[in-house]
Amino acid sequence: MNAAESAIVCGIPVAQKSMNLRSIILPSIVALVLTPGLARALDIKTLWTKNCVQCHGEDGKGGTKMGKKLGIPNLTDPKVQALYADDELFKRIKEGVNDADGNVRMKAVEGVTDAELKALIKYVRTIVAK
Repeated sequence: MNAAESAIVCGIPVAQKSMNLRSIILPSIVALVLTPGLARALDIKTLWTKNCVQCHGEDGKGGTKMGKKLGIPNLTDPKVQALYADDELFKRIKEGVNDADGNVRMKAVEGVTDAELKALIKYVRTIVAK
């Protein structure tokens, strides 16, 4: 150990102090990088609540007044989930759904990124009844 490494600063050996700073700074940087991801995860639940719950219901079963009126499928049913690949769900959410007469059955979700739509689809996949 050389003289610089063995120096004492504020009662802490310099080598140990450097290690402590790294052990504080590195996790702080990691937390700053990961925080937007956590925020997006929370935003997906908000996105679901804001755009989907009125018809699909909080639980995804479509048991709301509007859901019953429109005959919304139960998204927790594995058979219903199997009807749509992720790319089909993406298209339906992004562009909306019309019936055979051109009437809007589900409006397009607006103001969200493709990444958020993909995350929303992952969320929908998690509500399947086991």
